[in-house]
Amino acid sequence: MKKLIHMFKECKAVAFVTYKEWSAYRTHSLVSVFVGPVYFIVQYFIWSAVYGGEGSLAGMEFSQTIRYFGASALIGYLTMDFADWNLQMLIRTGKFLTFTMRPIHHRFFALSQKFGHRVLGFFFEFLPCLLIFMLLFRIDILPASMLWTILSGGLAFLMNFYVNYCLGMTAFFLVKASGVRVMYQLFAQIFSGALIPLNFFPEIMQKIMMFLPFQYTNYVPAMVWTGSESIGSFGFNVPQAVLLQAVAVGIMIVFSEVLYRCAIKRFTAVGA
Repeated sequence: MKKLIHMFKECKAVAFVTYKEWSAYRTHSLVSVFVGPVYFIVQYFIWSAVYGGEGSLAGMEFSQTIRYFGASALIGYLTMDFADWNLQMLIRTGKFLTFTMRPIHHRFFALSQKFGHRVLGFFFEFLPCLLIFMLLFRIDILPASMLWTILSGGLAFLMNFYVNYCLGMTAFFLVKASGVRVMYQLFAQIFSGALIPLNFFPEIMQKIMMFLPFQYTNYVPAMVWTGSESIGSFGFNVPQAVLLQAVAVGIMIVFSEVLYRCAIKRFTAVGA
């Protein structure tokens, strides 16, 4: 229990410092508020043309699709992460050495940083964008179930962090992980459901994507947000989808630890 309390205090301290540090860039956060609405407007016109008066496509009505993209934009503000970029810079410069001598694991330190960064994002990006959707666009964007949405959103937050942290650890082997990052982002845009809801993919592809991490960062939490009664090709309900998401996050955490133990052996502490 004492160890858990100590870890909580460490997380709180790092998160608070990160929050104060990024508070100096509030203007940047306020400008990024418009990214979500612009993304939503583009998707609105695209899918208006796709539906063309049709009541339902791929099991989704037009109103649900619009809510899906609104939820997707908002979830993006809560899960945004640069752990891979920060980690590869520490490895390239050799500064990661300082973390090997600290009593706190760098992964836990980075996760605490993300908490602080996204708390700031919640106030200066998420909430303003939510108000724009509700008051300006007049769409029904409130979650169907607050409890399940919070659980799924939290799991998406963790999944995105651990995936990005694993990407950053490739710098132990490659020195520069920017190429891996670009490739991942390309696949993530397609297979996470950020551009096209996965319902529109062939059923066999949907089943394959259930075993990949992408959809657990966007598609699943967005579908949970909208209260979909059938998620993915297997037709999961909301509790089942969140449970599957939790299992996926658990697997990613274990994989992250295994990869770290292998990768740290390659660290030379020599800057490039």
